[in-house]
Amino acid sequence: MSEPIIHINSVSKSYFRDSLEIPVLTNITLSIPEGEFLALMGPSGSGKTTLLNLIAGIDRPDSGEIRIGGTAIGTLNESDLAKWRSRHVGFVFQFYNLLPVLTAYENVELPLLLTNLSRKEKKEHVEAALRLVGLADRMRHYPKQLSGGQEQRVAIARAIVTDPTLLVADEPTGDLDKVSAAEIMSLLERLNKEFKKTIVIVTHDPRAAEKAHTIRHLEKGELT
Repeated sequence: MSEPIIHINSVSKSYFRDSLEIPVLTNITLSIPEGEFLALMGPSGSGKTTLLNLIAGIDRPDSGEIRIGGTAIGTLNESDLAKWRSRHVGFVFQFYNLLPVLTAYENVELPLLLTNLSRKEKKEHVEAALRLVGLADRMRHYPKQLSGGQEQRVAIARAIVTDPTLLVADEPTGDLDKVSAAEIMSLLERLNKEFKKTIVIVTHDPRAAEKAHTIRHLEKGELT
């Protein structure tokens, strides 16, 4: 296995409800090698999604350090952090988060609108991503014309279209039937094996977690 690409050192995170402080993560230390496929499991409220959001730079820790590819992301200002995310992180959500008024092609193209790529280069990237997820023949379809599994594959194409360093997925099979869920996990496994993508997923599904190289469990904000 390669050198660690993600270093999480003594990270803690709390949220406040009125004046009540609610600890979510406590003193998390974790190293994730480049090319790893890691599944985070644990009961609801254990801090899985919070940890995923910290890794992805969506949220910031209260204490501790997160370094990804040598960058201490907690030290970046909001503008630089947004640029870092757009270049290095691909997101896959449970409920797809596709825009219903855009076609599959247009949804996948969205992250590229912030880049300096030419129109021709954007077209090449989008078509390559949709081919990779098996939807080259659906690129002009709208989300309502697709099945749930197809929508999630469009979401994965959108996540990988910028060729990110890291792919993070929050319950990527949570809204899918058994067959579609297996297809999505096989696709993520292929992205990991063939394209060497570092992948971190949060899942409740033991069948989904089986595709990962490593499973780590969170319990009341602590890695067990």
